[in-house]
Amino acid sequence: MKKQLLAFVLGIMGLSAHASGWPDKNVTLVVPFPPGGSTDQVARALASTMGETYKQSFIVDNRAGATGTIAANYVKRLPADGYNFLVTSLGPLVIVPHLMKDMTYDPLKDFTPITVAVSSPNVLVVPANSPFKSVADIVAYEKAHPKTVTFCSSGAGSSDHLTAELFWQKTGTTGIHVPYRGGSPCHTDLIGGQIAATLQNINAIIQFIRGGQMRPLAITSVKRSPLLPDVPTMAEAGVDGVVVTSWQALVAPRNLPAEMRDKVTAAFVKALHSPKVSDQFTSVGYDMIADTPEQFAQFMKEESARWKQVIEAGHITAN
Repeated sequence: MKKQLLAFVLGIMGLSAHASGWPDKNVTLVVPFPPGGSTDQVARALASTMGETYKQSFIVDNRAGATGTIAANYVKRLPADGYNFLVTSLGPLVIVPHLMKDMTYDPLKDFTPITVAVSSPNVLVVPANSPFKSVADIVAYEKAHPKTVTFCSSGAGSSDHLTAELFWQKTGTTGIHVPYRGGSPCHTDLIGGQIAATLQNINAIIQFIRGGQMRPLAITSVKRSPLLPDVPTMAEAGVDGVVVTSWQALVAPRNLPAEMRDKVTAAFVKALHSPKVSDQFTSVGYDMIADTPEQFAQFMKEESARWKQVIEAGHITAN
């Protein structure tokens, strides 16, 4: 018994020293999407800022595929030591688990919530030369020609995919979902006219809107964005119930000790609030969140329940 108590005390002492010295080796930020998208941008901004602050390498590891589950499963199996994190959008955490059968991880049990880094609304956009000039134009066309208007997304189960599904549910229309592996190829084909419309994070497409390559029709926020003051909200455009905020967050493998969790959360939150990071993201439409692990855990439960309802109502699958 004394030996067990001594081992426990030594373990706690070792943990304290380990947490206080963090980081004393490379930190890995695993991203479940290709380089260039919103989630990758968040990870790389954090990696750069924290690398400068702590004089350690913060490595971004892109492991795309299978709607984000490849990366999630990979991180699930990594040591819960404060040196391995999944930087992800909401898809793999609160959407994909309701789309796929035989899931090999439970987002609410297999990860330690760290913080929701940022959030942003989605924007319904069409090519600059599209005949659709308003949301009403798309709705009228879809009602007259069901399952003909193509909406691309960054992947099955992504925020843009489910926002399109919600849009169809609320307007009583149907379209064709065209999933890509990441947002960039979706943007390219939309601009090229191969795709009719998409609902993308404002930060990912604001440059194309400003450059005249995409035409914005509506935004999924409660209020208009100061970046797009002339673009109506979905409600203003005549579609109620399509208020969607996409978000990027950090989780660690489950059972990350509380002391280490609090240590790394404070470090990530500090980096998010630094001018270098916050100015970069607020300038393109992000809201800085940087909440606590407890707040994130509750938010994740609420988001999971919400998207489960949308998925079940629409009989949506990941195919």
